[in-house]
Amino acid sequence: MVQSQEVPSLTIGGLAAKGGMGVETVRFYQRRGLLDTPSRAGGVRRYGQRDVQQLQFIRRSQSAGFTLEEIGELLSLDAGQDRSRARELATKRAAALDEKIAELTRARDALRRLAHECGAGDKGPCPILTSFDA
Repeated sequence: MVQSQEVPSLTIGGLAAKGGMGVETVRFYQRRGLLDTPSRAGGVRRYGQRDVQQLQFIRRSQSAGFTLEEIGELLSLDAGQDRSRARELATKRAAALDEKIAELTRARDALRRLAHECGAGDKGPCPILTSFDA
């Protein structure tokens, strides 16, 4: 059975729309080497389903907290052969997210404390403003 070759049919605008982003974001990913830039055919670059899938991979990876550099490495891995490296990257990213969550929790708690102190009195300097001025 002969499989038909996909004929790229999307313009960059169509690709961006399928990816739920703007054209400039697609171009940014191309400049970063995360997404291929096809050659021009008839003066227009055409993108196919493989490009849509790669763009969706990038978006999902970002929403999982991976950096663009890490996404580039993930894209270069072989799904069947590089499981240990992918797991290592995911574990490292999860630890970084845990650290960021702890940092944000401390910031939230400090702001809540300052807001409470600010609301507890109406005389003297505002504790919120003085804490940032220190």
